[in-house]
Amino acid sequence: MFYLVCFDIINDRMRRQTVKVIQDYGCRVQKSVFECPGLTEEQFVKMKKRIEDCIDHTEDNVRYYFICRGCVRRIENSGITLITDQEAFRVV
Repeated sequence: MFYLVCFDIINDRMRRQTVKVIQDYGCRVQKSVFECPGLTEEQFVKMKKRIEDCIDHTEDNVRYYFICRGCVRRIENSGITLITDQEAFRVV
């Protein structure tokens, strides 16, 4: 599965910790947006748990988008963008 993880984290330390966690599973495509392609459900659950351990649940917001194979093929970019090698990932 392909996941898009977006966040709004107020505290700098918590934000840095969260970024380090997400980078273990995907790549940054914008300052607070990460693409995590090819994760199993088990990997996603582990990542989410690690993220939830980093954030303040009363102030921060993290969103997880589940993107199907057909939708991944339809991703479009405009302007300066980080091009990820989608072919390197197996989306199920």
